[in-house]
Amino acid sequence: MDIGIGLPATIPGVAGRNVIDWAQRADGGPFSSLGIIDRLVYPNYEPLIALAAAAAVTRRIRLLPSVLLAPLRNPGVLAKQVASLDALSEGRVTLGVGVGGREDDYRAAPATFHDRGKRLDAQLELMHRAWSGEPLAEDVGPVGPPPVQAGGPPVLIGGNSPAAVRRLARWGQGFIAGGAPPEQAKALYEVAAAAWSGAGRPGRPRFVGGLYWALGPDAAARAGAYIRNYYGFLGPVAEAFAAGVPSTPEAIKGAIAAYAAAGMDELLLWPCVPDLDQVDRLAAVVA
Repeated sequence: MDIGIGLPATIPGVAGRNVIDWAQRADGGPFSSLGIIDRLVYPNYEPLIALAAAAAVTRRIRLLPSVLLAPLRNPGVLAKQVASLDALSEGRVTLGVGVGGREDDYRAAPATFHDRGKRLDAQLELMHRAWSGEPLAEDVGPVGPPPVQAGGPPVLIGGNSPAAVRRLARWGQGFIAGGAPPEQAKALYEVAAAAWSGAGRPGRPRFVGGLYWALGPDAAARAGAYIRNYYGFLGPVAEAFAAGVPSTPEAIKGAIAAYAAAGMDELLLWPCVPDLDQVDRLAAVVA
């Protein structure tokens, strides 16, 4: 199982220089991808801009929005942004997309909320046409630049609804289970894999998940404070979530083993503490 590391770009107050230094240090470690999560009504850095900055200081590690809330964005512009990021990074983009569940993000965009799934389907169709170099309409030419990866970056679909599963079968190369626990993630993946097979696609979809973590002095307290802030809209669920963040090497190793046993191909470890030494601490655990 590959191990990716999240950028601390969602942690309030983190300096831009810290995000860039984190990416550069992660590129020299044992990590497969740089992940980043997406919100609009929150003091985080915009994911594609943050990954473009990371692309400039890295050479090896892949760039993975996990996931990008695509329906917040204009589809033609998004197709161009993703293709540009893929070209600038020399083909290191994997695009995770989903619809999210926070209506305030959509009100702020502004974008309609209740039809977001249908709009994501239309976005995926348009983006794949654009990435293949096809004109977008009879009187609209191709949108460039061409991505380095032929046909566009691999797409991971996030979500647990029947519509998300159908979307994977048509457009995705993999399924991303977000922060679901190992057994729940496995159950979601099995539904997605069945839809994949039912659509006649060969092999199996890639299986990706995520886990929050923190290490070092006061790790549990600092992780809890971040999770309560970010997921405060969940109420008591956020409190339980905060208490469960692994914050010792042993706990992180145990969590990694559980996801590996569930058959996951890649696990993204999203940070709760932005200090640069966190990269080295995690590298020592997973090396």
